[in-house]
Amino acid sequence: MLAKRIIPCLDIKDGQTVKGINFENLKNAGNPVELAQKYVQEGADELVFLDITATIENRNTLISLVKKVAATINIPFTVGGGIKNADDVARLLEAGADKISINSSAVQNPNLIDELALKFGSQCVVLAVDTNFYDNKWFVYVKGGREITKLLTFDWIKEAENRGAGEILLTSMANDGTKKGFACELTAHIADNIQIPVIASGGAGTKEHFLDVFTKGKAEAALAASIFHFGEIPIPILKQYLKEKGLTIR
Repeated sequence: MLAKRIIPCLDIKDGQTVKGINFENLKNAGNPVELAQKYVQEGADELVFLDITATIENRNTLISLVKKVAATINIPFTVGGGIKNADDVARLLEAGADKISINSSAVQNPNLIDELALKFGSQCVVLAVDTNFYDNKWFVYVKGGREITKLLTFDWIKEAENRGAGEILLTSMANDGTKKGFACELTAHIADNIQIPVIASGGAGTKEHFLDVFTKGKAEAALAASIFHFGEIPIPILKQYLKEKGLTIR
């Protein structure tokens, strides 16, 4: 069994880390560089940096901030937000990112997945999928969760896998920030039917929620924000708990 990964997420707005509930009511959660350093010291396996308003504001990701964060960490670093083409990816990799995350731009132009996988390798391409349950189906949302598409979540993920995406970052918008647990049923359905890793996101509130998403949800990694930012569950304590439950943890 592959070792499960614990991944803190830095949602960035106006240069600061923020966190909301169901993608709304954002509040400040601290300095991203300081948080990144803290997570490395605590034993985080990877770090995700999402410039959450870059797409809405029609601008590129904050390169200078990416450089500052990258300079202080020594774990895999995924960056997303406002990425439109291969040139944007090249700039982020040069700034210190190891992987990039695309969402809205891939929905608008699915060929972008093929192009990036071919140019930079599938291991570099993380497809972020923001999804919500509507009309008895899971649909893909874009523009920071503001806009529903006609894409069914599972169909889109399967297509992205076939096009060369190396990982799926799956966020259930209904669970996001609620601390009531991950969308385990949805996560398991996707994990069972694709060959690439699923990173579960949205809903972490207790250590048990991580255990559930790794066992029932079959995720290979779990991402969380507020519980780490505000010190509710320190990463070393979470990892120890999961090891005691018999999981292979990095």
